[in-house]
Amino acid sequence: MGGPAVHIAMMEEEVVTRRRWMSREAFLDFLGATNLIPGPNSTEMAIHVGRIRAGWPGLLVAGISFILPAALMVGALAWVYVRYGAVPQVAAFLYGVKPVVIVIIAQGAYRLVRSAVKSAWLATLSAIALAAAALGVDPLAVLFGTGALAGFVHFRQRLVEKPASLGVLPALAPSLTAPPIAFSLSVLFLVMLKIGATLFGGGYVLVAFLRADLVSRLHWLTERQLLDAVAAGQVTPGPLFTTATFIGYILGGTRGAIAATVGIFLPAFVLVAISGPVVAILRRSAAVGAVLDGINVAALALMIAVSAQLARTAIVDWPTVAIAGVSAVLLFHYRLNSAWLVMGGALTGALLFWAHA
Repeated sequence: MGGPAVHIAMMEEEVVTRRRWMSREAFLDFLGATNLIPGPNSTEMAIHVGRIRAGWPGLLVAGISFILPAALMVGALAWVYVRYGAVPQVAAFLYGVKPVVIVIIAQGAYRLVRSAVKSAWLATLSAIALAAAALGVDPLAVLFGTGALAGFVHFRQRLVEKPASLGVLPALAPSLTAPPIAFSLSVLFLVMLKIGATLFGGGYVLVAFLRADLVSRLHWLTERQLLDAVAAGQVTPGPLFTTATFIGYILGGTRGAIAATVGIFLPAFVLVAISGPVVAILRRSAAVGAVLDGINVAALALMIAVSAQLARTAIVDWPTVAIAGVSAVLLFHYRLNSAWLVMGGALTGALLFWAHA
């Protein structure tokens, strides 16, 4: 539990300090490499470790071993949710968890602000991306449009030695509302495959992608169900991307859970396998660095936008306001582990239900 930062810290302790499978410098190089490719960073780090230790078999074993326990736990929670989700006691737990999830996403955005917004230009890019996200532009267009703009400005600065004007903004039109599409396992797999292959910015940006595709475009989920899925991914150990397992089970049972899980994690295996030889070259490129700076501030904007949108579903009365407020103090000031906050929110929801029963 605790998110990618905790996972990576545990890996460093295990493979560098305790087992001495690689040097700390090599570990940091691979950590930097994960920021150059989309997907879940902690999962990709596990795959890198396996590849270095035992080649292709190690790549597969390490990745599957890192993903499988969390996927099984989230799948079990999804079974309980589908079977008992309408029971008032279960709804009470979720009532208390949802405000906590909003605060956790907000904290992720705050951390990204400190590392991503490194100049007035990047702050401007972030504001543009936030406006685009608020207008309903597809998250993929926001990420890559902002990255392309940052790369273009860097290229033009190198040519003319002065900042480019903002008149070069890419045309990012709000996505049109599409009619609902009937559920199918193949479409679910492809949606998750697309997300896994294009998502930069960490696990919490995942929520923006899921909302855009499964709530707004396909209408397969409600915002309440999406929040419940994120809560399930947060309360279990392992990568937050196992939220896809929960969603897949809700939509298509066991086969849906498998299709969603394989779809969202498959790109991580492929990208780690093919990126190794070129990572060092890419990391030294100033142009690639500029594009990644743009993508990072766009990810920040998406996190802010989706937390504001989902807050309308999660924070609905004074008790949920209080839960969110206390969670914010404990998380931002006292740095309490987010897993404890989720469990505390669930307990608070249950106590409120019993008090009014």
